Amino acid sequence: MDIRNDQDFKTALSKLGAVQQRLVAARFAENVLDLCEDMRVTAAINAARRPDVSEAELAVVFQAAKAACVETYTRCGQEADWRNQASHFVAKAALACVSPPDRTAELAWGVAMNARMARTCETIANGQGTEHREAEQQYRILAEFMKQ
Repeated sequence: MDIRNDQDFKTALSKLGAVQQRLVAARFAENVLDLCEDMRVTAAINAARRPDVSEAELAVVFQAAKAACVETYTRCGQEADWRNQASHFVAKAALACVSPPDRTAELAWGVAMNARMARTCETIANGQGTEHREAEQQYRILAEFMKQ
């Protein structure tokens, strides 16, 4: 499938089941993981990447990712540091990846948006504007995922 824009992207995502949404969402989050150094966030993304992850393990990493999300949110207000904001959006993406099954409607889309926000914060922090095209990378990630 050729994905050229967000409409194609959303259409392709809507064809995925809950487990597939979680798996591809984890790939979107992993693509911006370099913007967050919190091991709880890394653990959540690693768990979300596994198709055989148990509900019990997801529940544990969900709680840890939620705590990381809260902590990164409180750091966001400190002098409006764009790097802290990027880290918070990565934590939000990881949290969504391991959300309970009743919260998985449009899971991958939400993770993609948080990943884009994280990358935008990073590019602003580096004085680069918004040149980096996270969306295009996500289109590629999804197209490769759907080929498997």
